[in-house]
Amino acid sequence: MAISSEKKLPSQENLLLEYMRRLEKHKEDRKVVHLHLSLLRPMNRREQHIRTATGNFENIVKSMDGQVFTVKNSDIFVIYKKTVHPQVETAVQQIRYLFDDDPLIVEEEHSDKKFASWYDAEQDFDSVLQTVQGMAHAEQKRQIEVRGRMDARAALKARQEQGEPLTPRVLARIETALSKADLSNLVRRQFICRVDSNMVPEQIFSELFISIKDLRETMIPDVNLVANRWLFQHLTTTLDQRMLSMLTKTDSISISGDISFNVNVATLLNPEFQSFDDNIAAGRRGAMIIELQKEDIFCDLASYLFARDFVQEKGYKVCLDSLTVQTIDIIDRERLGADIAKLIWHTDLVDGGDELHEKIRKIVKRGGPDRLILCRCDNREAIDFGHSVGIDLFQGRYVENLIVEDGRRRELLKLKRRIERSEADAYLDEE
Repeated sequence: MAISSEKKLPSQENLLLEYMRRLEKHKEDRKVVHLHLSLLRPMNRREQHIRTATGNFENIVKSMDGQVFTVKNSDIFVIYKKTVHPQVETAVQQIRYLFDDDPLIVEEEHSDKKFASWYDAEQDFDSVLQTVQGMAHAEQKRQIEVRGRMDARAALKARQEQGEPLTPRVLARIETALSKADLSNLVRRQFICRVDSNMVPEQIFSELFISIKDLRETMIPDVNLVANRWLFQHLTTTLDQRMLSMLTKTDSISISGDISFNVNVATLLNPEFQSFDDNIAAGRRGAMIIELQKEDIFCDLASYLFARDFVQEKGYKVCLDSLTVQTIDIIDRERLGADIAKLIWHTDLVDGGDELHEKIRKIVKRGGPDRLILCRCDNREAIDFGHSVGIDLFQGRYVENLIVEDGRRRELLKLKRRIERSEADAYLDEE
């Protein structure tokens, strides 16, 4: 592998390879440990688990006594001075405690798969270098494949924007395909959380929705879905029916906990919703929130009012979706009889001035902090703004990241407790 090509790929694999090559002249007092976290069960090598594991070597890195590399498959390489070997051994043992219920750990004594491989950099240099070179080559190949897929996706998007228009004939073809397709793999879940001042999220309920983007890419890549607004609306009605069908099947989608789902007003007045309502437990209705788009509501206000009364009498809650900085002060959730409203985050909310901020505070105060959700939150600024006007509930990519970080904190606490129990057991054995 040419060095010039490696530098074009700023991956951990290539950084590790470059580090190993520089180490060749200074390998006398170095050791290496390779943690095979890629062999763990998928549920045990999520992002928060890997972060927790690498965090155990933080002090060694800070003291410049070692360097840590986390490669694409989740394996960890630690290259360190021999003087800190005891600290590294302790850190590795702590990580083992974190995954002590994984088959890799449980069955290690009777398997050729090891949790960790230890090397002396001087004696085993060629072996480690060969392993790292193989990983760098594999990562280079993967990145080439990724770039190819990205180019294909960009070309696909261009075709979609200029693609076949959505006509009645095309719509009929799509609906026939949808009636036979398994759409459960296109259903996405995003949590609505109460977030405190310390950025700790508390999951309140989750929104389930069919990803239109993924649907288009997998089933109808050459069709411009938004070319005809009214036909697209008809298509979403068909998707509503499929979502309702899937929500009645716990083997397709877990509906444990409070959930919300977005449908059209017309869907609530169709026999398909009545069938959905008949097939779910009565006690589940109070845990379900029906989200309705403001454009759909005002397109036929009379139908909305009828549908609202119908579903609320049965126990469902109604959410007014997609309020914006332009509409928050002119569309009244209470007058529309909706239980909850969603306000789309935008920096214009911050720039709207004291008058707008005070209006939002009054809305929150009048309805309560659980009646307004700030959605599409993609950064800390959104949360801080929400707190400044009294909003407690948030949704978006940044909130999902907070959930991951909270999971990491919980794993650290779990690890601490396991270590404490292990130390206590060891003490009792000594007694």
